[in-house]
Amino acid sequence: FEKLCSISLSHINVYACLVCGKYFQGRGLKSHAYIHSVQLSHHVFLNLHTLKFYCLPDNYEIIDSSLEDITYVLKPTFTAQHIAHLDKQAKLSRAYDGTTYLPGIVGLNNIKANDYANAVLQALSNVPPLRNYFLEEENYRHIQRPPGDIMFLLVQRFGELMRKLWNPRNFKAHVSPHEMLQAVVLCSKKNFQITKQGDGVEFLSWFLNALHAALGGTKRKKKSEWG
Repeated sequence: FEKLCSISLSHINVYACLVCGKYFQGRGLKSHAYIHSVQLSHHVFLNLHTLKFYCLPDNYEIIDSSLEDITYVLKPTFTAQHIAHLDKQAKLSRAYDGTTYLPGIVGLNNIKANDYANAVLQALSNVPPLRNYFLEEENYRHIQRPPGDIMFLLVQRFGELMRKLWNPRNFKAHVSPHEMLQAVVLCSKKNFQITKQGDGVEFLSWFLNALHAALGGTKRKKKSEWG
């Protein structure tokens, strides 16, 4: 879900409690994460930005390779070789609850009334040229955007969602599109929301044009980085 402290509602310095899954800001004395650890005896926290693990309230970093599965789920990575073979293999992956799934063919959570957007995002995630471009973050990491431009957030969130949908090491056979949809609400100036139904065709048209523009394309014939 959106990396937002459940108490302060701040995006800054947010930690996930690995016992209950809630998000809290900070880890110092009197911080929300610190107080949570003392009150409920929940001791292992993950910084959602640096992807480092800490034990609270003692406040020391935990170095343990067994935790790498968690960081990979948060930030999957794909090599060019892996991407090239995505459509040539049909190997089922096993989630932690024992269910099996095919990477790329997984569910998107229905938060409220966002099924129209989910359908479009699912369809786009299975268009190979588009999918392959966004699976490799290096393709767009260094694109320069004007100061204060928020539209590039769509590019970042769409790339993150693609990598999570195609992750062969997911914990569950479904993925939350919450951060992606929050970016849609913001960048569309609330024309598309998650609290009421929208038109899938209108959303598809707006979304592709917004991605195209954010990647350097224009309304004329100039191509963006991905076409």
